[in-house]
Amino acid sequence: MDDLNARAARNRKIKHAVSIVILFILFFCFIFPFLLVLINVFKVKADINSNPLALVGAHGFTLKNFPEAMEKMNFWRSFGNSMVITVSSTILTILLASMTAYVIVRNKWKVCGALFGLMIASMVIPFQVLMIPLVSLYGGVLGILNHRLTLIFMHVGFSLSMATFMFHGAIHTNVPMALEEAAKIDGCTRWQTYWQIVFPLLKPTIATVAIIDAMAFWNDYLLPSLVLARKELYTIPIATQVFYGTYSTDIGLVMAALLLAMLPILILYVFLQRYIVEGVTSGAVK
Repeated sequence: MDDLNARAARNRKIKHAVSIVILFILFFCFIFPFLLVLINVFKVKADINSNPLALVGAHGFTLKNFPEAMEKMNFWRSFGNSMVITVSSTILTILLASMTAYVIVRNKWKVCGALFGLMIASMVIPFQVLMIPLVSLYGGVLGILNHRLTLIFMHVGFSLSMATFMFHGAIHTNVPMALEEAAKIDGCTRWQTYWQIVFPLLKPTIATVAIIDAMAFWNDYLLPSLVLARKELYTIPIATQVFYGTYSTDIGLVMAALLLAMLPILILYVFLQRYIVEGVTSGAVK
């Protein structure tokens, strides 16, 4: 019996060690492209071409790729466009989705159930199916393409269903009805109850929706490329793609442009990542 227990314990340790090794290999494969960008962004073109895996090139450490890339890709203009679109779309999505979910959860009307069912069903429709009709409608019929507001409206529309689904689970699970009843007894209106009681309790879900949607809006290339055709309206992904097409032979500049494009969303993730797991699981069935 002791031999069997010892053998079982040894097998568990071996499986655990093998799992750790496999996970480490997968993690390294996932992180390697980013490490490659980080290593080569501080080298001159000749050093990258001669030895891209070297930590420091023969010409030493340099920062000149950053200002040159920022100037040639009009970084600050594209950054401003991406920031306005991402922040506006994320805030509107959070506000509209949380309010919609609150109304659906707290009212047992048939129309609320039907609306929620339609929103869930719409989540399985791929964007590519709606791409041509949207461009035809907003461009050919309404003539409102090449406007940031049009892109914000589309972003909110496409992300509202998923956000409402997440807020629906969080409100249903983590916001006790007793708190709202107590607030009503104390004289709070429905509007005050939502903002002072319900909305603060949704902080983990708000952070989760914010980072998921902000990452999607910031990194989106296809939808902005269909809506925004004027250079002064280019977002970071479009500006990066145009920059790459022009300066693809200068790898140092391309690496700097890529790092500049991903840096803001990485900073946001660092500050909000501790809320992600809590926000995703807050609406789970317990």
